[in-house]
Amino acid sequence: MSRCVVLVLFFALGLAFRLSHGVEVSVNNKDNKLCLYANLMVNFSVMYETVGSKNETVEFALPANVTTNGSLCENTKSVLKLQFGDGHSWTVAFTNDGKTYQADSILFAYNLNDSATFPDSTSHETMTLTVKPHITHVDMDTCYSCKSKDVFQSNLVNQTLWNVLIQAFVTNGSKSENFTTCAADLPTTTVAPTTHVTNATTAAPATNSTTVPISTTTPTPSLPNPAIGNYSIKSDGNGTICLLANFGLRIGFTQGQKYEEMNFDPANTTVNGFCGVNSSELVLISKTISIVFSFTSDGNKFHLHALNVTVMLSPHEVFSDMNSNLALWEASNNSSYMCHSKQNYNITKLLSLFTFDLQVQPFGVKEGCYSTAHECSMDDTSILIPIVVGAALAGLILIVVIAYVIGRRKTYVGYQTL
Repeated sequence: MSRCVVLVLFFALGLAFRLSHGVEVSVNNKDNKLCLYANLMVNFSVMYETVGSKNETVEFALPANVTTNGSLCENTKSVLKLQFGDGHSWTVAFTNDGKTYQADSILFAYNLNDSATFPDSTSHETMTLTVKPHITHVDMDTCYSCKSKDVFQSNLVNQTLWNVLIQAFVTNGSKSENFTTCAADLPTTTVAPTTHVTNATTAAPATNSTTVPISTTTPTPSLPNPAIGNYSIKSDGNGTICLLANFGLRIGFTQGQKYEEMNFDPANTTVNGFCGVNSSELVLISKTISIVFSFTSDGNKFHLHALNVTVMLSPHEVFSDMNSNLALWEASNNSSYMCHSKQNYNITKLLSLFTFDLQVQPFGVKEGCYSTAHECSMDDTSILIPIVVGAALAGLILIVVIAYVIGRRKTYVGYQTL
């Protein structure tokens, strides 16, 4: 996909914010026609841990020098991915039903290894946070316009979005002159900035992978097995499949004192991600759940090292948690990991992941097909053979011992003195 990026600098008014940059980007389709347009401002405030276990907060704006690598335009979904700085990105996923379109999620990824932005950071991970924007019911062939500030708050990251002009599905290659205006800009009484609060520890670097099983006080109704989703990621260079994943997913989480479980619905799911030499990522975004799987490789074997889950409980209530120090689904680089049996992983004290009919291969995919699978111990029937043989031998020995004891008793009885 060819892309054209035009960058325009704006000066934001207001004492509460530093100088912010208005970024105007245009994404073209394969026919070199405009298919996605955006002009917006974003400010970030990120808290992170520094040497000496101290917390520091940095504030920065979405800069003017962004790239749109990873953006895409399709009939029913579009993705705007703005990459900036040293490994940071801000991604918005859109879908439409033919009459209106909406933004399903905003995924912010920030690289704590960027010493210029995060000096003295104790973590060198790339952290991610997913939020749900209030960009909904936008008429097709119109631009979404919102000058008011939309604030997304979590424990560690605050994002402020404003001066937004977006058209996610451009028809005939030209931006529409018609607008769908956000409710906050309509002529009513003064409206405070919209604030979305995440009531959980989000994007916090995990210090270890030891987790504690979730204790529940209220039993939840049993759910049917989730539907199996088939997902793939294509490389930016030649468009060949570089990551494959098939599984059914269920999320268990504790919000406050309440434990809930939800099945992930693969229908109408937006799939995003990337493939690298030593790292790959799969991003799945449904209407209510967003999941980011991060894989890493040491050159010989790969494993799932980070999982980030966000659940939209309501327009104003979000659950979000992650662990970036996992060691799951390990297999050789030129093979896949497979486990048909149901598995339950305690990701954090608040988050559990259930998988069904799992198979993943984040590296070394050839001709769009899975390589030889490394099976999980629960699926590997070969380990049952020695168990069965051992049990049979133990049973046989027990029968011999019992027969011997019975025989001895009969012999002893036969020689009693009259």
